[in-house]
Amino acid sequence: MLQYIRILPSNKILWKWKSTATSIHLKTQYKAFSFTNKDGLRGNINTQISHLEQKSCANIFMIQKEPFIKIVKIYRWNPEKPTTKPYLQKFEVDLNKCGSMVLDILHYIKAELDPTLSFRRSCREGICGSCSVNINGINTLACITKVTRDQEKSLLIYPLPHTYTIRDLIPDMSHFLEQYKKIDPYLKRPEEHDFVGMRQLMQSERDRAKIDGLYECILCGCCSYACPPYWWAGEKYLGPAVLMQAYRWIIDSRDQTHEERLGKLRDFFSVFRCHTIFNCTKTCPKGLNPGRAIAELKRLVTGLTDKEKPDMETPVPSRCRGESVTTQCP
Repeated sequence: MLQYIRILPSNKILWKWKSTATSIHLKTQYKAFSFTNKDGLRGNINTQISHLEQKSCANIFMIQKEPFIKIVKIYRWNPEKPTTKPYLQKFEVDLNKCGSMVLDILHYIKAELDPTLSFRRSCREGICGSCSVNINGINTLACITKVTRDQEKSLLIYPLPHTYTIRDLIPDMSHFLEQYKKIDPYLKRPEEHDFVGMRQLMQSERDRAKIDGLYECILCGCCSYACPPYWWAGEKYLGPAVLMQAYRWIIDSRDQTHEERLGKLRDFFSVFRCHTIFNCTKTCPKGLNPGRAIAELKRLVTGLTDKEKPDMETPVPSRCRGESVTTQCP
């Protein structure tokens, strides 16, 4: 009785026997053959299968799976053909020949079926946010969305809704990124402008915990482009993703310009176009809650609450105050 067989590419088989007399029947896609070893481990298996073609034994136990066809329909539009209207192109994809994620299917289609298919991707781990698309009506990331093995239901893939499309599944994120730029997404400490980067800014554990659930945003845009008020007033309303990041920098204990930041948001559209529909929270692929961040931001903008003073301060070194910085201060 054979306990296990290990296949090696050098036409050798390592084996382990439980009995002294065993017959093994091996089949390949080319021929069938058999051998009998009565001496257990002392037998020379290479002489027994010397009649095989000089091929890797890795093909001996290759199992040909039955094709599992999934219908995939993808939004297509080519700017080089402006007279052609956007359409859905149908592909038949064998799920046994590609990975289990939607991004794997897109790679397979581009490599094997249609090299003209265009889409964004980078990390393939749900970190960069490049592959955000609309899958079966939900904005999410293609790289972390698993394909259901249901042959009766088609897989529908569209670009993010309510965006200008550059080509196929590539949305134009220029406006979204310009809005993100307006909130100054970095620490600002005017009192220490000349000494930024010369030492670590201190922060207590309690203050650090305030930005949990905020800094993890990867700016994929799924929440903003699922927000109806952002569809209606996207030119003035900043949208869930940008507002959550605005709140992240306002609430950070190391930032010293929260009043300036709040002043930029005190208008009719920037924050208060949020109607608490919570599509943003439902669709976020990172499991964040932009709706809660916007609610807290509204309280700060209206003055119902104030930013708490930091638990820890990072004083400017005394010998650096008022001096021209030519060397790094401790």
